[in-house]
Amino acid sequence: MNQSAILIAAALAVGVGGGYLIGSNTAGGGDDPEQSSARQLGPRAGSASGSGFGGSDFRSGMRRLNSYDEIARLPSTGNRIQALIQFYGGLSVEQLEEEAGKLENLPMGERIMASILLFGQWGEKEPYSAMEYTNSMGMTGMFVKPTVLQSWASVDPANAAKYYDENPREFAMMDMGGRGRGMRGTSATGIIAAEWAKQDPDAALRWANSQERGKDDALASVIGEVAREDPMKAAGMLKDIDPEVAGRSYNSIAESYGAKDFAAAKSWIATLPADQQGSAMAAAIAGLARTDPSAAAAQVASMEAGDSKDRAVRNVIGSMANEDPKAAAEFLATNASADAQESSMRELIPAWVAKDPQEALNYTMSLEEGDVRDRALRSYLWSNSGAEVSENIQVAESISSERDRNRTIGWMTSRWMRDDPDAAKAYVESTTALSDEVKERILNRGDDRD
Repeated sequence: MNQSAILIAAALAVGVGGGYLIGSNTAGGGDDPEQSSARQLGPRAGSASGSGFGGSDFRSGMRRLNSYDEIARLPSTGNRIQALIQFYGGLSVEQLEEEAGKLENLPMGERIMASILLFGQWGEKEPYSAMEYTNSMGMTGMFVKPTVLQSWASVDPANAAKYYDENPREFAMMDMGGRGRGMRGTSATGIIAAEWAKQDPDAALRWANSQERGKDDALASVIGEVAREDPMKAAGMLKDIDPEVAGRSYNSIAESYGAKDFAAAKSWIATLPADQQGSAMAAAIAGLARTDPSAAAAQVASMEAGDSKDRAVRNVIGSMANEDPKAAAEFLATNASADAQESSMRELIPAWVAKDPQEALNYTMSLEEGDVRDRALRSYLWSNSGAEVSENIQVAESISSERDRNRTIGWMTSRWMRDDPDAAKAYVESTTALSDEVKERILNRGDDRD
């Protein structure tokens, strides 16, 4: 696994694993799963960037650090990850095993990051001993085994595949969940096939076709990887694949085609089975949106109303909102069903808040009362969580759904209780936006923190 891939994997993993990416001392934003999609990942405009992720401090000559404890105290998560890559990269296999034994003593977020980086290095250096070590870790080993496998396959896919073929039971839990979708989002065969396809697509395809278990996922991974660079070649591979398996690859090919040559994408989509063309077109439009959001919006506008158009709307709205949120809002109003408008607020509002929080609020408050407006309000509050709670909570009171209003105010007062418990309790006791039962629950939860 090359360094850039390790950096991306670590960033994603630690973000999921406990908020380590945004600093272990940062107050949590809330418990609602929607919050994560609205949270701002980078510094706000005008803020000091310091030496953020991948920042310059470490790369400009900071001395090599020789222990995890030293690295954990570095400012900036980017510096920590860079330092850990260098630290683990300089260790022998015996030293990596020693460091692996220390992982259980780390906080969860740090443990996930360190595990990704440590086992990524170990999987490249000496994959057999790394695999053997994961087998001694019990259930925890199942979570790091995909990292070892991917790192191994990234430098030696043929032997990684041979190991898998000879030891399939070791990877059984990775393939749980049906259709090859396991804990890490793909199967062992999918991991190997994707990495192999980056180096030798034809060899990867031959191996994928040789599989009995996990064949579908392996084939889809090969085609998806080839499609990134050469959608025409990927489309040509489909002729030798079972039609049902090929159908899983239509969208990945269409999206890549759409980004590179939308006219060619349309021509290719017209050759697909009729019941697959709508979703493939939505995927192609998503690809086009990455390079030309306005052109993608025009393509959506020409589609007939229905599920495929709604899917295309969702695929386009994020790119449009980042470029011009006001235009994106107008596009939604004229092209999307109520369901598509509601789900699209998770993309539209955070992008708008990043550009102009007041204008974003004005838009949300102007919407007709109902599900769309409620979703927009919640997205506004979660993406603007750095504002004064006393101001935001007045916005939360205008959410029409009692359930969503209670959840949102509950999350906000939970944070408020930490910062200013007296003001938070006074608000909860006096507000008419909450039932007595919800008030009691919030106040009791606040008392538990005293």
